[in-house]
Amino acid sequence: MSKKGRIQKVLWSIILPGSGQILNGKIIKGLLLSGVELFTLFQSHLLKVILYSFRGDIQLAIEKANYQWLMFYPCIYLFSIWDAYKLAGGGKSPYAFLPFVFSVYTATLGVIYSSNLKVFGVLLGPIFLPLLFSIPGIGVGLLLKMGLENKKINS
Repeated sequence: MSKKGRIQKVLWSIILPGSGQILNGKIIKGLLLSGVELFTLFQSHLLKVILYSFRGDIQLAIEKANYQWLMFYPCIYLFSIWDAYKLAGGGKSPYAFLPFVFSVYTATLGVIYSSNLKVFGVLLGPIFLPLLFSIPGIGVGLLLKMGLENKKINS
């Protein structure tokens, strides 16, 4: 598959988890991922949380969030993106999943602490703090991936 095709499937998966799997011909898997994502989206009240966050009403976003469901969302979201990419022929390295996994860990930590952790005195809330926290997760995953690949090459 071409790089353009892989990117297209990843971008569709970013928009709606499960759609990348459907484009890759894995209809049942895609529908299941879409269903789980939508169920979690509604149970966590994520659409309201996003709306209030982007309007700058972080406290209302915190109050509306159902954190027991919201903590599950990064897992579904990033797994769907990774799986769509892998199904499209990307991620040839046996360690290519690491940036996704570590991003899930750190984004989930961001969700957990989003109701009271301030960054430079600013409460970022349940949308922006997990996004901010995912950046070091991606970095750690990439560094670990590169280190393991180099170790494998030198062995």
